[in-house]
Amino acid sequence: MMIFSRQFIHSIFRTNSLKIIRQSSTTIRPTLFDLRTTWPTTIQSQCSHHTLIQNPYPKYDNFDSRSTINLVQKRSMFIQVEETPNPNSLKFFPGRKLLENGTTIDFPTPISALKRSPLAEAIFKIEGVGSVFFGSDYLTVTKIDDDFDWKILKPEIFAVIMDFFSTNLPILREGVEKDLNQQQQQQSVAATGGDDDETIAMILELIDTRIRPTVQEDGGDIKFMSFENGIVRLKLQGACTSCPSSVVTLKNGIQNMLQFYIPEVMSVEQVMDETERINHEEFEKLETKLADNKSNENVKS
Repeated sequence: MMIFSRQFIHSIFRTNSLKIIRQSSTTIRPTLFDLRTTWPTTIQSQCSHHTLIQNPYPKYDNFDSRSTINLVQKRSMFIQVEETPNPNSLKFFPGRKLLENGTTIDFPTPISALKRSPLAEAIFKIEGVGSVFFGSDYLTVTKIDDDFDWKILKPEIFAVIMDFFSTNLPILREGVEKDLNQQQQQQSVAATGGDDDETIAMILELIDTRIRPTVQEDGGDIKFMSFENGIVRLKLQGACTSCPSSVVTLKNGIQNMLQFYIPEVMSVEQVMDETERINHEEFEKLETKLADNKSNENVKS
């Protein structure tokens, strides 16, 4: 039987501790109960609105050789979170490429994700998720309303994203991205098929080069739908769909820019799906009701 001195055991623990602590200067000190579980779980970046998460729910039960690969992948995966102008939307950066640069895809409802994206389908299974949006290197998740707390939703979203990437499944099902690109090309061709070809071409150029990059940074996208009688109709996606400042962005930002470069543009309007239209109307009704209640309280006082 081998007997180790106290100094020898202390030196081993000290060496292992230093190796782990050197992983990051801001790493939370782990408990040395098992080298498999001493990896950092949370790292706070210097930006106040960015959080890096590494496997908040490590699964070590029923550990076998088949789960070793998935476990290593989860350990090395960091998910960065970024706030958006929409308080009900967050951007998640899994550190993996999702789509080709400049390409986006919107899943406004759970039905829209069926048979199109396994990842979006999995995220929609989380109670409180209202829509999912994919960018080139991030995904935007929008919750249904303020009744659902991000403190509860975020850990569930982290777990779903990490579990998904450990399976090596494709982000989109075969043919979805190709069909999406063809659809966008067809829309562009159809939009420039009238008497306003030159004007529409200028509008598309401005949207693609000056407007879309900024909107995508906010976790959304904007699609050109039509130009008729001086009115540009655009569709907002992702975090921009339900953003409280979307109307201000359309009128004070996009409309002013288009009118500055293209005198033919008289106005910019938002195009909504039926579901979006109903939600928008209900939101306006709620705002009106709250304003009326506040006015009545002021009168009584």
